[in-house]
Amino acid sequence: MNSPAQDSRNQQWVVSAAQAKQRIEQGATILDARTYLEWLMCHVLEAVHVNWKHFSQQQSPDKGKLLENLEILEQKLRNLGISNTRPVVVIGNPTHPWYFGEEGRIVWMLRTLGHPSAAFVDGGYTALTQAGVPTTLGLNQPIAGDFVVKATALWSIHRDELQAHLSVQSASKKLIVIDTRSLREFAGATPYGEQRRGHIPGAVQFYFKDLIDTKGYLLPRNQIIDKLNHFEIKLDTPIATYCTGGVRSAFFTAVLADLGFTNVKNYPGSMWEWSAAAPSSCPLE
Repeated sequence: MNSPAQDSRNQQWVVSAAQAKQRIEQGATILDARTYLEWLMCHVLEAVHVNWKHFSQQQSPDKGKLLENLEILEQKLRNLGISNTRPVVVIGNPTHPWYFGEEGRIVWMLRTLGHPSAAFVDGGYTALTQAGVPTTLGLNQPIAGDFVVKATALWSIHRDELQAHLSVQSASKKLIVIDTRSLREFAGATPYGEQRRGHIPGAVQFYFKDLIDTKGYLLPRNQIIDKLNHFEIKLDTPIATYCTGGVRSAFFTAVLADLGFTNVKNYPGSMWEWSAAAPSSCPLE
């Protein structure tokens, strides 16, 4: 029998507004990853506000990495009403000017911790309201869930693993490293506190926002596949994604996992961690 983590390879990581509405009507847990102010002004009925930082380490250079204490993570998720057997729908706002793919980070986190049915809404909050999902201004207190962490390494790569891959590459198993930051960051800009500038050697630049259109919806599957084929990336190509703190790259990982890419991993430490290490062990171009 497959484990929940193995089964999650075949589950949707992204759902349409209509699919999300159906899951919500069937009792899914709803997490709103927009800003707190957006959530406070109006949110989907029974949606609980969530911030990816609440589940991550607080000290530099580890701020992109999940909390090491799994019991604390488990309790935090239970407090949001999350259970292993109850689907989770995550809402974002992909048209917000300071959007970083937070809903993708939450879904990646839940999948990494073993939740088999977590997905974010294509088009975000706007798409859901247009689909007729009821909204409210009221505060709500979720009923505690009974989530149990069943962590998997399927969707994550850590610094030492990435270093090992970069030092021993083979033509048949070459790891493609994707920098999901903007082109100016890739070229050396450090707007979010990286200690050194540049990008991981050999990385290709694919800005995470280039996966979505101006209305906040993901591009059609064939268009995304064509963009990836430009870098000779196939469905079974080993892929590692990174950004500054593993948020934009988590969104990228979630999209690719949903499209059927079978070996895509997010580097949560990303540039915060990599740039803080010695140049001899973690070089940058």
